[in-house]
Amino acid sequence: MKRNRKLLAVSSACMIMAASLSSCGDNMHDTASGSYKEESSAYEYYEESADEEYAPEYYSTDDYAPEGDYYYWEEEPELPSANEEYKGYAEAGFKDTKSEPLSTFSADVDTASYTNVRRLIENRNIVPEDAVRIEEFINYFDYDYPQPEDGSAFGRYVEIADCPWNRDHKLMMVGIQGKELEQQETPPSNLVFLIDSSGSMNSYDKLPLVQSAFSMLAEQLDKNDRISIVTYAGSSAVLLDGEKGSNTDEILEQLYSITASGSTNGEGGINTAYELAEKHFIKGGNNRVILATDGDLNVGASSEEELTRLIETKRDNGIYLSVLGFGEGNYKDARMEALADNGNGNFSYIDSEEEAERVLVQEMSGTLYTIAKDVKIQVEFNPSQVSSYRLIGYDNRLMNAEDFLDDTKDAGEVGSGHSVTALYEIEMADTGDSYHGVPLEFASEHDSIPAENNGRSEICKLSIAYKTPVGNENRNTSDLYSMENYSSSPSKSMMLAQAAAGFGMVLRNSDYKGDADFDTVLDILDELNVNDNDKINELYGLILDAADMY
Repeated sequence: MKRNRKLLAVSSACMIMAASLSSCGDNMHDTASGSYKEESSAYEYYEESADEEYAPEYYSTDDYAPEGDYYYWEEEPELPSANEEYKGYAEAGFKDTKSEPLSTFSADVDTASYTNVRRLIENRNIVPEDAVRIEEFINYFDYDYPQPEDGSAFGRYVEIADCPWNRDHKLMMVGIQGKELEQQETPPSNLVFLIDSSGSMNSYDKLPLVQSAFSMLAEQLDKNDRISIVTYAGSSAVLLDGEKGSNTDEILEQLYSITASGSTNGEGGINTAYELAEKHFIKGGNNRVILATDGDLNVGASSEEELTRLIETKRDNGIYLSVLGFGEGNYKDARMEALADNGNGNFSYIDSEEEAERVLVQEMSGTLYTIAKDVKIQVEFNPSQVSSYRLIGYDNRLMNAEDFLDDTKDAGEVGSGHSVTALYEIEMADTGDSYHGVPLEFASEHDSIPAENNGRSEICKLSIAYKTPVGNENRNTSDLYSMENYSSSPSKSMMLAQAAAGFGMVLRNSDYKGDADFDTVLDILDELNVNDNDKINELYGLILDAADMY
């Protein structure tokens, strides 16, 4: 059944306001006089109670808006603060398969772009195009790939379907699924919480949220783990030095003793954090610095280039880096991404306690425990079957073909249970008597239409190269795929990836978005018809909100 988009938009707004009210006092939800059921979503409530034929254009109630104002719809969208910084990337276009048969890129499990854009939309801010990294939209969602077999580090998944925004093209979904470690397989952790305590962190969505996030993680640790806490403002300070993970009370006491003031000497904090990580290094363990900041560094190394050079000197000693971004107004996305990308780590944006729980509790093993380093993916397309292709997103992760087997080239890390998903938009090769679907009168006079077919019907070869986290052993695997992986009825996983990519392309105003707009993306989710998935329902609401803003 197609969702009632108007009612969903209104109910989504009311849910947000209700959540805000409930955080300000006790039992605020009781104001609905019995019409609110805690177990039911707002969508279920309006679906039961509202008659679509007579549904008003706007919903108003004194429970949520003073004097009957339409609190949600009256605000005009605004640009985000000019102090926020995002790095621009040129969008890769279609590649001719005969001249460029190989597509090579670094694995990416970051999700910061999606959650940051979520924050912008919920604040009714126009989304800067450079804030949208489409691969991070795609990789925010779960696709239920099967676990790898026979002790392999990665499982592989390929599916081909019709492209919803260009009917002349196909979409190829490439997924690699990392092995999920069993509890007894997870090594002990040596963690350094590196916390920005400068004056710019003095906001409800910054330092207090950082403290809440790290307290969630601290409660998951045990006596075999070691925890250090470093803060930095004008200078760095050590609050904990290799404390046992089981000493939760001491860890929490030190966390909540931190206050925000002063300038931001990130370089000093990074150096101190790595010194402690080296001091308490656990051989064969999970040695990691977790940096929490808004990225607004202004003392010492502070530019993207300076931070990259600094962190590159630290990454080859077996210590990983996770970066958690917080806050708004002076959010420096490019600097934090540079730190994570060059520090053998991952990058998440935390906009709520729920997101903190997802990253640091629900997906803790993927966030903390690396199963493969320098993970590279390479797809070779068969020119007799595919005439051109385009990798959607990964514009700042592209690598040269020769980098694939060069073990000196740095690439992304994949954690326990993490998956990496990529979408290719592909143009199938023409038959000998047509060109782009148009019949040719003089087909026999053309050279290499189609490319010479040597009897190979495969679409592509998918290859994965990586290093083991312990021992740095080089591994690589490859498999062939054909149109046997095509279906005119795409799987739910494919449809979800299509919707995530389409949403990103529309927000980014991609030159390749074709027929995609907010309505067509919503149509995909309507067809997906999944009402019990929180992430998908949230995506649906964000698209509705964005459609109202643009």
